[in-house]
Amino acid sequence: MDRMIIVNLPVRDLGATRRFYTGVGFTVDERYSDDQCLCVVVSPSIYVMAMDRRRFAEFVTTPVVDAHRATQVLNCLSMGSRQETEAFVAAALAHGGFEHAYPVALDGPVGPQGEDMYGAAVTDPDGHVWEVLYMAPA
Repeated sequence: MDRMIIVNLPVRDLGATRRFYTGVGFTVDERYSDDQCLCVVVSPSIYVMAMDRRRFAEFVTTPVVDAHRATQVLNCLSMGSRQETEAFVAAALAHGGFEHAYPVALDGPVGPQGEDMYGAAVTDPDGHVWEVLYMAPA
């Protein structure tokens, strides 16, 4: 069985969320979307369920984190090239996202074996961090 990953995220404004995620090139599966959630298709095996904060709260027993104030998770998405990485960042910024400053540089031989990597990070309108990372083939 091929496994899928579904990232569930609390959001304040589904319209802004839709503009951001479709703006970076993802699609929305309307069959699983309604006025409380948005099913974003990142790839055939990766989905984001963006849920209104009240709906999201129905699935947890702990407080819902405000991603503008605290980081609970760092989502990392692989990219095919430096150019694709830069294009993703540009699209994210143009569609309501924000730059996320790295505490370390990800440009050059930075992997454990000296791999050539290039990365950047953005946040969606709700502050959820999306790292985009290109790793050059060995």
